[in-house]
Amino acid sequence: MRRLRLTWRLLRIAGLLALGGVLAVALSIRYRRLDAGNDSRRQLTRWWLARLARALPFRVTVYGEAPSGPMLWLANHVSWSDIPLLGQLAPVTFLSKAEVRGWPLIGWLAAQAGTLFIRRGAGDGVRLCQVLAEQLRLGHGVLVFPEGTTTAGDRLKPFHPRLMAAAIETGAAVQPVAIRYRRDGVLDPIAPFVGEDELTDHLLRLLARPVAEVEIHLLPPIDSCGLDRGGLARRAQAAIEAVILETTVEAEREAA
Repeated sequence: MRRLRLTWRLLRIAGLLALGGVLAVALSIRYRRLDAGNDSRRQLTRWWLARLARALPFRVTVYGEAPSGPMLWLANHVSWSDIPLLGQLAPVTFLSKAEVRGWPLIGWLAAQAGTLFIRRGAGDGVRLCQVLAEQLRLGHGVLVFPEGTTTAGDRLKPFHPRLMAAAIETGAAVQPVAIRYRRDGVLDPIAPFVGEDELTDHLLRLLARPVAEVEIHLLPPIDSCGLDRGGLARRAQAAIEAVILETTVEAEREAA
């Protein structure tokens, strides 16, 4: 039964990756420049991510409503699966670490979808702020993972304040998002993609297991006006942390 389940899910994922490749090539032929046909690209990416999310072994519950206007989305980061699960909610542009660009096929698909890549420690904070601000001025939502890395989902790492500059510069609000994975009533130990784990190994482990629960909390937006980068980062982190720590306390209570 487990092998059959894994095989079926792998076939679905493979089919969706192939479909994503076909759509990306078709878009690149129609729109020669990456910035051309941006709205079509974003809408089609959302459509594809929604189907990828449905192929993953998760049952998703969303609390709150996705904003209709351009906002800087800030989310805690647990796994690569955060991207399709969050990307299905709205046509947002993702900010990702540069290493993802080198992942076979996935990196290419991410680039074709308009993902913005950042190289950690490269000293390009000013350029990054300009790119994010441009997206917000164009009316596009941008989703970033301000921790800069993944966690096991039981706590948050400090948010990088420099990522808040684009919201302050453009006057855009911040949309805090808390995502948490649960399995058998406690924090899911399978979903987190942390440490030196390999993407293929993690995917196989995940697809071989029964369906887990995912909660996505779209928290009240935070007005960036009157706040500096550090203050905005702290307020967003506190809002998300309240949801994450609630999960940790529940897990500790059930384990006791």
